[in-house]
Amino acid sequence: MYKVFVKDIPIILSTQKKIDANYHSIPLEQVRIKKIIKSLYSGKVAHINIYHKNPEKLEYLLRKKLKSVEAAGGVVYNENGDVLFIRRNKKWDLPKGKIEKGESFEEAAVREVIEETGIQDVKLKKFLMTTYHIFKRNNKFRLKITHWYEMYSNYNGIFTPQSEEGIKKVRWKNQEKTKKALKDSYENIKLLFED
Repeated sequence: MYKVFVKDIPIILSTQKKIDANYHSIPLEQVRIKKIIKSLYSGKVAHINIYHKNPEKLEYLLRKKLKSVEAAGGVVYNENGDVLFIRRNKKWDLPKGKIEKGESFEEAAVREVIEETGIQDVKLKKFLMTTYHIFKRNNKFRLKITHWYEMYSNYNGIFTPQSEEGIKKVRWKNQEKTKKALKDSYENIKLLFED
């Protein structure tokens, strides 16, 4: 099952016809994805389940119908278990960004964390998950596919928020402050902390 967020509202892509009584289920063969996205943007619908027995065909649909942007980012922990957050667009977020040509997902994730926060000595630990969200740019819908990695750093220096990316603050947040930050964050970021 995938969750693809449109303005923090998930489109569920699943192998099950019925997932919840609130969800309107549509078979993959009948999907007009741009019409669904517009309905979500306008607030006409809020609960969509697109289903097919083959899960690979579900992601293929998105990649075929929408231009995709591949990105990578990190959930960075320090020795105290604090998480590194950035403040951008009046929300708490995690450092991430577009993958450059010839770059692996792992290389892009580490580079973006360093560029957006100014921290050093970032060690990549493991792959966490891939998140999906749809955004609008130049009046066209795009699919952003972000590959997330767990990372570690004991950086204790001065942060340098990447202002050209709209980043206003960089902060380590303990468990309590992380919970509070997630209330003022994006739904796809919250997925990374569900466990």
